Amino acid sequence: MSSQDRPPASSRQDEYRILPEGDLREYLARLPAIAEHLGGAPEVWSISEVGDGNLNLVFIVKGAEGGVAVKQALPYVRLVGESWPLPLSRSHYEYLALTHQARLAPGLVPSVLHHNEALALVVMELIEPHIIMRKGLIAGALYPSFVGDIATFLARTLFFSSDLAIPAAQKKEGIAAFAGNHALCKITEDLVFTDPYRVAEQNRWTQPWLDATAAAFREDLDLHAAISRLKLKFLNAPEALIHGDLHTGSIMVTEGSTVVIDPEFAFYGPMGFDLGAVIGNLLMSYLASAGHEGSPGERRLFEVWVLETIENVWTEFAHEFLELWRTEAHGDAYPPTLFPGEAGVKRLEAERRAYMARLFQDTVGFSAAKIIRRILGLAHNIDFELIEDPKRRAISEARSLRLARAMMVDAASFRGIGAVTKAAQEVRDWQPDFG
Repeated sequence: MSSQDRPPASSRQDEYRILPEGDLREYLARLPAIAEHLGGAPEVWSISEVGDGNLNLVFIVKGAEGGVAVKQALPYVRLVGESWPLPLSRSHYEYLALTHQARLAPGLVPSVLHHNEALALVVMELIEPHIIMRKGLIAGALYPSFVGDIATFLARTLFFSSDLAIPAAQKKEGIAAFAGNHALCKITEDLVFTDPYRVAEQNRWTQPWLDATAAAFREDLDLHAAISRLKLKFLNAPEALIHGDLHTGSIMVTEGSTVVIDPEFAFYGPMGFDLGAVIGNLLMSYLASAGHEGSPGERRLFEVWVLETIENVWTEFAHEFLELWRTEAHGDAYPPTLFPGEAGVKRLEAERRAYMARLFQDTVGFSAAKIIRRILGLAHNIDFELIEDPKRRAISEARSLRLARAMMVDAASFRGIGAVTKAAQEVRDWQPDFG
């Protein structure tokens, strides 16, 4: 269709189309609040497509006065192409999640400036001068405020969407609001919990060094049972509204600020999945670090910081979550009338501790699942991929897989976060035998 055959843009507001740069400029110019925020003439706005993820288009738009980020969902998986269609409704769920998270954890997610459900498009504040955390970690950067920020984000978004904090009717309404996001859940169900443990067309790994490990994982029935238990929990435990994809590529940072982005996988699921995603990605950063060394030992300070960060993320999250439970428990779970008097207070506190112990075990298992999928499945992490020497990369990946298997199959033996970091340290200098 030529430009003269197209209907006027104003009549096409509710018709999905992929917006190229020219159409996006025109669209934003017709939004008074956005145009004022950007400032200057629309024809001189700079627009650059910066999406390096697997699913969407992401544009940075800058004018004389300010900038915005624009995210538009594609009707297919960008990483694969049109052969893998995907519903545009994921943009709607991302919008719902962002607005929900902004209420619970203000300042830790980008503000939504505009949403067009028909175009599957969200305009957000431009987060600057932040960078994607994964890129900073690869460079060996340290982020002092990260622990406190991510612990607060996790504690508040998980607690305040759980039965501990809100009435059952409100919780069920929340579950219903996100129940339609099953296509994104299906991606996780396949790519995280199933495909790495079987022959799947889109699996890949660093060959030939990891061929034997990949084959062993496909035959490991103890591992298959463990991942199946985790998958069952993912399928049937709507504990809270989770981000659903909370890796270090979905977190933007400076030394003094943290912002969580991209919650399009959000749904009501197990809390440990979000916690495990954060901790699993930090473990991968730690074990990939040796592959980025120019000389032996030059990144030891960074690696010590990552291990401390892993420990502190869990410790501070647990502390904040428990404090919220003690002070903000207005849900239908654990009604206080069942725990009267001093004895009741003590018994309820013991129950809280037991709850956190179970949540920690879930976190350990889900951490392992996230590690394995990023090495043997479809979508890999640049933590490993940017290690240029493939054998050196395979060594880091083999160490990560060795740790992940232990964490998944024998999660109960990891009784505290210190046991996880100790195991990571022990595997850090293990030398795999590639035959």
